[in-house]
Amino acid sequence: MSHIAEIIAVGTELLLGNIANTNAQELSQALSALGINVYWHTVVGDNAGRLREAVEQARRRADIIITTGGLGPTYDDLTKQTICRAFGRELVLHPEIVAQIRARYERNLHAPMPENNIRQAELPVDCVIFGNPVGTAPGCAFEEDGVHVLMLPGPPFEMRTMLEGYAIPYLRRLSQEVIVSRDIMTFGMGESRIEELLRDKMERMSNPTLATYAKPSEVRLRATAKAESVQAAEAMLSPVVSEVAAALGDIVYGVDVKGLEYACVSGLRARGLTLATAESCTGGQLAARLTAIPGVSAVYRGGVVSYWTQVKADVLGVDAGLLDAHGAVSEPTARAMAEGVCKVTGAPVGVSVTGVAGPDRDERGVEVGTVYVGLATPEGTFCRALDLGRRRRDILQNLAANHAFDLLRRWLNGLPLSI
Repeated sequence: MSHIAEIIAVGTELLLGNIANTNAQELSQALSALGINVYWHTVVGDNAGRLREAVEQARRRADIIITTGGLGPTYDDLTKQTICRAFGRELVLHPEIVAQIRARYERNLHAPMPENNIRQAELPVDCVIFGNPVGTAPGCAFEEDGVHVLMLPGPPFEMRTMLEGYAIPYLRRLSQEVIVSRDIMTFGMGESRIEELLRDKMERMSNPTLATYAKPSEVRLRATAKAESVQAAEAMLSPVVSEVAAALGDIVYGVDVKGLEYACVSGLRARGLTLATAESCTGGQLAARLTAIPGVSAVYRGGVVSYWTQVKADVLGVDAGLLDAHGAVSEPTARAMAEGVCKVTGAPVGVSVTGVAGPDRDERGVEVGTVYVGLATPEGTFCRALDLGRRRRDILQNLAANHAFDLLRRWLNGLPLSI
């Protein structure tokens, strides 16, 4: 049987934008892995009337309702009370849970339990109780008229712990299918062009399915299959991944890879090389993305953020005459920066980025979006000249960084350096 789920997040702070609804994202990912279709996300403030309306609507269109938030001890924590009224269930006090909460206060906070915490021990009659080893509010689940209702706490760490320990085992018994996805990662071609190349295939597919997801600087294609087991779903996905990779060629930089920098680190490891970076307009983004990867010290020696022209000369050794003649944003400077950081660090491979991220032209009148990426290797020095257009500053920086990683990836894998 195929199940349809709705996730209801309760909390005025979510509606005000004070916090992000990360719980819904994690729940959707978990439900997808279980083969449960999530059709709706709903956010409701701490208002009993509006929550009741949301619950009534959800029970008409979904057979699994999962709520997060509103299980605390304060007057505006109304989730259990509201849901019980909607489903005609009584709340029952569990003295053993009161004792657990009281002991937690005394053990962890060295303070007596406030009496309003007693209401956290009131749960729907005949429900399955979800323990909360990292908080005070237990969760629960019950079934009424074919609808399964699960109530989880709002704090993300508590929600995640209860999801993994209780909710997933409960839900796994309901679903006979799994959903598995593979992410085909690309850089160097726009979403519309990719969609045009694959449109006929995408329109014919029903299981597996294929969809594109565009970011400002790359496109991800997600192939998704539903089957009775993970192994069966993966067998369905394997030919899809192969066909897409063959159709798109070398713009595909990996499958289930977190980013271009990961592909570069893998390539450096495979070839036994180390890398150094020299950055200007990206302001250290190359270094930050690389050093976020565990174990990267095996292949990354370090970097220089040479924002001032003088730093390019004094630290990276870029010739002052070259800078005077061509400017800081130029192909000769990008090449010299990449070669200079190799000399400074001793790395055989160096990547550089110099450009104008805006919002204004530089002192020489070079237009916003002009970027040069340099790559120094034992085989010679290369450069990619780019006009990235007049975009938002952070988007330009991210796109320039991706071009630097793409240039390095292509060289490491013996691919054409141009795109």
